[in-house]
Amino acid sequence: MKIFVRIFFAFLLMIGAFSSARACFTVVVGKEASVDGAVLFGHLEQNGGLRNMGYRYVPRIQHEPGSMVELRRGGKWPQAEETYAFLWTSNPGLEFSDGYFNEFGVAVSSDNCRTREDSYDELVARGDIVDGGIGYKFRRIIAQRARTAREGLDIATELLDYFGYAASGRTYIIADANEAWLLSVARGKQWIAQRVPDDAIVLLPNVHIIGPEADLEDTENVRASEGLVEYAISRAWYDPASGEPFSFREAFNLPPHEGSFMDEHGADPRQWFSQSLVKGSLIELPVSEQLPFALYPDHKFSVMDVANIIRSHGHAEGQDPDMALSYALGMPDDASPHHQPGTGAICSSTSQELVVYQLRNWLPPALGSVAWRTTAAPCTSVLVPWYAGINSTPKTYYKNWPLEQALNIAFQFNPPEGTFDYDPGNAFDVFNGLENMVDLHYPGFIKLVREQWDPFEEEQFAMQHAIEEVALSLFEENEDLAISYLTGYSNYRAMKALEMAREMLNYLKTINWAH
Repeated sequence: MKIFVRIFFAFLLMIGAFSSARACFTVVVGKEASVDGAVLFGHLEQNGGLRNMGYRYVPRIQHEPGSMVELRRGGKWPQAEETYAFLWTSNPGLEFSDGYFNEFGVAVSSDNCRTREDSYDELVARGDIVDGGIGYKFRRIIAQRARTAREGLDIATELLDYFGYAASGRTYIIADANEAWLLSVARGKQWIAQRVPDDAIVLLPNVHIIGPEADLEDTENVRASEGLVEYAISRAWYDPASGEPFSFREAFNLPPHEGSFMDEHGADPRQWFSQSLVKGSLIELPVSEQLPFALYPDHKFSVMDVANIIRSHGHAEGQDPDMALSYALGMPDDASPHHQPGTGAICSSTSQELVVYQLRNWLPPALGSVAWRTTAAPCTSVLVPWYAGINSTPKTYYKNWPLEQALNIAFQFNPPEGTFDYDPGNAFDVFNGLENMVDLHYPGFIKLVREQWDPFEEEQFAMQHAIEEVALSLFEENEDLAISYLTGYSNYRAMKALEMAREMLNYLKTINWAH
């Protein structure tokens, strides 16, 4: 019987595992546009194939003088004498899917945004990629060394200017309690960065969105690689004689596929739908011009508002979008913008983690910066708070490999046999099993699951002020005691959520078999 159950759950994990992959989504809210003055940074991680995402604490590490950081394709970079502690979303086997949240409340993630730039080999040949370029470890180096988002941007652009970027293109998000930056990169050494306005919200799908609003003369809010515009002109991707301002988005994005949503309607489907969610009504299609980089909403956003945008499965035909009904529709199972239900859907069967960083500058970073995170798909899972200052996560939330081994770049791309086998003791497998069980009978099962998760989330937000009031008083007397208190609280909520997920999974399994 136990063998049968393990086979059954392994089958569940494979449902949707090889779906067409969406590739992440991000929401960033400036501190003047949030309900409590926090910078909010919500990120949805999406990948195809069998995966097992861990969440692990990595302490400060002292490094030998003269030691080097080794990159995947042979490059090396001088190691810092000491690197900062961070919480690590690890995704074994993948190069561009890890997330980082360091002890100073600096958060780093990214969205895949391909470009029309030439191939890797062509850029190596002309010297725009040096020593193999940089890909994996790019965001880790930022998290290990940056005390602020702006410092993180400086570190990132120094790496790009030296090595060049190895992949087609990507937009990195680097945020702290004062500001957030989007850093858009193309293969090689071309990049642009734009600061999210304090009173705005930015919604990032899998296309570059930094456009003509980015004033290259405004170096306080916009930065770019040297010679960016001249390079675009040389490639005939920008014509200054047109009279139009330079747009990284127009110059570097891949042209839309014929017959695609963007080709027919002039906008990325998820950017269009998420901006419609913020506005409260569907933006008329086709759009007359590209959607703006940022919206300036007439109401302020909370952690739950950001989570509900990312949990959205789209809209029902004939109805305005509603964040409060974000997961009422069935789970989309492919990346087609025409897939029904849920045109413009953000959450899908390839979703593996939602995290909303709540970054507040009036509290110590260890306490004021919180990662509200789901394990597996956000619609069937639950937000749990992880404070930037905690010093452990439960072992069931990650593969318990020796830390030095887990951080090794060779190990990342050659995880041991059995890494992706179903493990009933592993938190990701339990939550992912629950997700796939819900998908078997989504309309009924999602209601049962949310009846458990919604009060759990509401309770945490109701408790937050009291928890943090105690922690702050402890900080004033004994910082180590405050860290232990926050660690205990985060781990308790995580383990309670895991216990509930197991109970729901077993209950739904019984109902499903009864059918």
